[in-house]
Amino acid sequence: MEFSRYALYFAPPEGADWTRLATAWLGWDMETGAEVAPPEAPGIDVAGITERPRKYGLHGTIKPPFRLAGGRSPAELMAAAEALCARLKPVTLDGLGLARMGGFLALRPEGDANALSDLAAACVEGLDDFRAPAPEAELEQRRKAGLSPAQEAHLQRWGYPYVMDQFRFHITLSRRLSDDEAAPAEAWLREHLDPMLPRPFHIPDMALVGEGPDGRFRMIHRYTLSG
Repeated sequence: MEFSRYALYFAPPEGADWTRLATAWLGWDMETGAEVAPPEAPGIDVAGITERPRKYGLHGTIKPPFRLAGGRSPAELMAAAEALCARLKPVTLDGLGLARMGGFLALRPEGDANALSDLAAACVEGLDDFRAPAPEAELEQRRKAGLSPAQEAHLQRWGYPYVMDQFRFHITLSRRLSDDEAAPAEAWLREHLDPMLPRPFHIPDMALVGEGPDGRFRMIHRYTLSG
């Protein structure tokens, strides 16, 4: 399959109970490249509130989606990702918990996340030679969110505003919700998903993913962090 964009993700461990439930909640399994039936959640429009993040799959963005630079091949990108991950160390945090983040429901790290931020910064920089400059229309769309000076600087340098010191790791579980929409969804997730979440939270690998012709992201390969 040809991919229009690539990204480096944290992809939750395949087979874990929380991975299966959260993947079903979103409705798209990037590991298998298949839709998944949502869980039963009476009174909650699961498909509706997850429509926007669904195409990305269950993930935490490490290096944001980018187009491949001219003269670079997918095989070269895969080799570079493997070499990069071989130099980087795995990360263990206190845990992963459900939170509201700017109107979204998301999973956020608990405790000191500096090691994860350092890992993300190394990945953003380490693969940047493979990133084609973002189109001006895309940059302008990003600016509509109202960027700080630091975020604007990152947008110009790295093609994305929320990296380096502006990075906040999260696993998105919904579109932006009103309080009335968020309350029942959060209550359901706290009852069914939160007890399954990993504590401690271990990140042993990175996933190279690609955006297919249908706009959905699929797993290409996992690379062990073995530094």
